[in-house]
Amino acid sequence: MNLKLKKPLAFFDLETTGINITNDRIVEVSVAKLHPNGEKEIKTMRLNPGKPIPLESSLIHGIYDDDVKDAPKFQQIAKSLAVFLEGCDLAGYNIVKFDVPMLVEEFLRAGVDFDLKNRNLVDSQKIFHLMEPRTLSAAYMFFCNKELIGAHGAEADTLATLEVLDAQMAKYEGKEIKDKNGDLFVPIINDMAELHKVSIGNTYDLAGRMIYNSQKQIVFNFGKHKDKLVTEVFEKESSYYEWMINGDFPLDTKRKLTELRLLTLKNKLG
Repeated sequence: MNLKLKKPLAFFDLETTGINITNDRIVEVSVAKLHPNGEKEIKTMRLNPGKPIPLESSLIHGIYDDDVKDAPKFQQIAKSLAVFLEGCDLAGYNIVKFDVPMLVEEFLRAGVDFDLKNRNLVDSQKIFHLMEPRTLSAAYMFFCNKELIGAHGAEADTLATLEVLDAQMAKYEGKEIKDKNGDLFVPIINDMAELHKVSIGNTYDLAGRMIYNSQKQIVFNFGKHKDKLVTEVFEKESSYYEWMINGDFPLDTKRKLTELRLLTLKNKLG
């Protein structure tokens, strides 16, 4: 083992109903506690979140409402989980931005004081991004094996990006990877329309305030109407449109919003 430990290091991962730290809940937690002597203890528990699991989340982690209907709620296992994690540093992938805040929030809701003061947090994503930078200069060296001279100059960056994309096609075109369900697919096709899909993802407006859900319907991606159909919100709360149009939102978002508003009115009038 390469890791040098002075106390147990608990690797953990959460599956949740969504990515909102305040409103979403944990549906599965898995902890692998690594002791300094190399011994491992693993605990994996499914939990009843006390609220429906959105379909788009279930499609990602494969956990549906029926799978957790008889499972305990977090508050029922909170104390035993805290005991299991007692004296441990915490580790995982992207835990600083999401998993740790979500876990602490659940502990607080359950009335368990889960103190982070004497714990080290080790995030392998941070290490990965630090050692394998995602800058244009790093990409130019990785794909083209050249040092980017004049980085951050518009022309140098533009020409480097051209070379990087060309090299990416040579490296990735036709390469199979696994999707979220574990099925093989080919994401990179040497066609600009296909590359557009990869680049844009599920965003509807450029700022990502509205996105396509798993049914290809346009939903809000923020605020009190998050995950709700935009057209349905307009039908039930027309003032929300006025609030966004008069608010501090990008012009592109407002333009796309107006297009949907007009579509809603057109459908309403028949």
